Amino acid sequence: MMQATTSHRTMRRQVLLFLSALCLSCVLGQVSYSIPEEMTKGSVVGNIAHDLGLDLKRLKSGKARVYTGGSVEYIGLNKERGVLLIQERIDREALCGETTPCALHVQLILENPMELFRVTVEITDINDNTPSFRNAEKRFEISESAVIGSKFILDKAIDSDIGINGLQRYLLSPTDNFALKPVNLADGSKKVEMILQKPLDREKQAYISLLLTAVDGGEPQMSGTMQIFVNVLDANDNAPTFAKPLYRAKIPENSPKGTSVTTVSASDKDIGSNGEVTYVLSTSQPILSELFQIDSKTGQIILVGELDYEKSKHYEMDIEVVDSGGLSDSSKVIVDIIDINDNSPHINIFSKSESISEDSSPHTVIAMLSVNDPDSENNGEVKCNIDGEIPFKIQTTLNGFYTLITEVALDREIASQYNITVTCSDEGVPSLSSSVTLTLQISDVNDNAPVFERSSYEAYIVENNTPGLSIFTVRARDADWNQNARVSYILEDSSVNGVPVSSYVSVSADSGVIHAVRSFDYEQIKDFQFRVKAQDGGSPPLSSNVTVKVMIQDQNDNPPQVLYPVQTGGSLVAEMVPRSADVGYLVTKVVAVDVDSGQNAWLSYKLQKATDRALFEVGLQNGEIRTIRQVTDKDVVKQRLTVIVEDNGQPSRSATVIVNVAVADSFPEVLSEFTDFTHDKEYNDNLTFYLVLALAVVSFLFITCLVVIISVKIYRWRQSRILYHSSLPVIPYYPPRYSDTLGTGTGTLQHVYNYEVCRTNDSRKSDCKFGRAGSQNVLIMDPSSTGTMQRIQCEKSILDEPDSPLEV
Repeated sequence: MMQATTSHRTMRRQVLLFLSALCLSCVLGQVSYSIPEEMTKGSVVGNIAHDLGLDLKRLKSGKARVYTGGSVEYIGLNKERGVLLIQERIDREALCGETTPCALHVQLILENPMELFRVTVEITDINDNTPSFRNAEKRFEISESAVIGSKFILDKAIDSDIGINGLQRYLLSPTDNFALKPVNLADGSKKVEMILQKPLDREKQAYISLLLTAVDGGEPQMSGTMQIFVNVLDANDNAPTFAKPLYRAKIPENSPKGTSVTTVSASDKDIGSNGEVTYVLSTSQPILSELFQIDSKTGQIILVGELDYEKSKHYEMDIEVVDSGGLSDSSKVIVDIIDINDNSPHINIFSKSESISEDSSPHTVIAMLSVNDPDSENNGEVKCNIDGEIPFKIQTTLNGFYTLITEVALDREIASQYNITVTCSDEGVPSLSSSVTLTLQISDVNDNAPVFERSSYEAYIVENNTPGLSIFTVRARDADWNQNARVSYILEDSSVNGVPVSSYVSVSADSGVIHAVRSFDYEQIKDFQFRVKAQDGGSPPLSSNVTVKVMIQDQNDNPPQVLYPVQTGGSLVAEMVPRSADVGYLVTKVVAVDVDSGQNAWLSYKLQKATDRALFEVGLQNGEIRTIRQVTDKDVVKQRLTVIVEDNGQPSRSATVIVNVAVADSFPEVLSEFTDFTHDKEYNDNLTFYLVLALAVVSFLFITCLVVIISVKIYRWRQSRILYHSSLPVIPYYPPRYSDTLGTGTGTLQHVYNYEVCRTNDSRKSDCKFGRAGSQNVLIMDPSSTGTMQRIQCEKSILDEPDSPLEV
């Protein structure tokens, strides 16, 4: 052991850390290097930039990085120098075990655009491990009757190195009774048997001490030792033997503990205690003792641990059978692990884009990922697909590496975000799968112009509007987002009847509300149209326009205008009607127009005043003045008709016209009657004023009387309630001169009627008070008059005493 340690330290001091940066190939994005294990951190692996033909600027701009896919990052990248460096100590034995060749597979990833280069780094072995035995000593009990050539199985030494640095040979000392016989196994390993070459004599030497040395072939050479103690027994001259030198068994991974793997069998020709055999699992690998146990009596091998095909595909173990005399034999058992589909694919996203512009070209790479399934054969064959109908596809780049790309051009207005679910399934039965979801935002590009809700608009406004009145609102929508969707409204330059349209209307840039700049007159302009442009806030901006037609609606703001007869201030115009005119004779026709439209211009004619209303009528619709009876000699010559012309608006407007009609057969007769027309005109004007004033006074008096009557009625009702509760009788009183003259009169009132009022101050005092009537009406017939009745009225209010009730 001391020698092995010294040799190991000597080798450590002599090992030179060298770089074997041999670029084996650089084809199809792959580079290979070979380096020894145990290189110090920071050692250079190779100039990757030079070997791949990449510029150092490309490494920086592409955010170059190394992806290994493992938990330990052994290899790093220096972007400043363009070289690969050792980041962690590499132990080939810990990394690969007995697997040869041992290699690290790393990927160099670049972005903008995305590129992937595969780099293989082969780890070569150095002699850094000493051969060692699991047990420091081995004890045998051998009968002295053991025949020459008897073999005794020794424990194998373990050397983690491989090749020339691995275990090469065994040495045994002293060699008086025993010699070594190396045995090459099918897997390339070596085991050693100790052969009895000289008979034992217990009487001469009951105990024998031997030293077994294992030596490797490295430089410097290393070795390990194990002490062998032999206890010489008597009389067991037959060794047990196995039925087969090699046993094979198969067992599925994930089999439960306690599962029987196989059973080995050995026999011993001796009898009694010398024929009893014991089975022992002879192995120098601790993992075998953790997984398997053997029944020492039956030879049944039982599973006591958990098998995993992905960790080891098969196990080899040595089974030793020993009889009670110490004679033994050995056999090999190979256990093959059957793979089952117990691992779902592992998906790792090592590069992705969070967002992409909607104008990106098809086949743009948005993500790179690797997929690994540690199962074997069909259980490890993986296929990846994208869930749903979305414009993306996944394609294979290298073994186990995939790129996610756009399949067609994108449109943010259709979808502003995609949740891309990638599902990878193996081909095992049943199939296992894994999924990963990527969220991709689609950034907006100003590719949509604003669109109006309608292809054209019609707005209506009543004439005589106030300036600034809101007429209508146009709206346009932009399918883009944010600033690209912010719409502004602009009134396009145009003219209406030679006047800029901006003097008629204005448009709110933000809301699209159209305001009237001026007050419109239907009689001057009935409609006009203009164009409004909607423009977004993108760069460059996009726009669209629409035609707006404004219809002016008529308002009844013009009275009818009389065209005939023409009204003149100085001369008089009269229509002549002969006295022989029959019924329906057309005297004249009033002609009027209204500049308004529609029902506001529908005119109707009415006879407002006339000297003789029984002689003439006016056509309601046509304004024709006709006679409605036969003209007689008694009809006055001078006839004055006032015709009112009204429209059908709300409220209606009107105009009046005076028509002078002369009922005569000759012109001189007409002249004598119409000399004082001017005086009559002034008289009629004054008469109209006095009639209006009288109407106002009568209305005021009527309202006043109505209020007084209601007050009296209420007061009388109160007094009647008081009389009702009194027990005194009411005595009627008939004043003098009360008589009936209806039988002797001539049909007119020739007497004066006096009415006196009988009233009391308080009914409860039971006394009456007589007084004169508060009002006297006298109707006098003047015999000299021609049927005219003069009425003299003297009024004295009987309400001077408000508390006095009135009884008639």
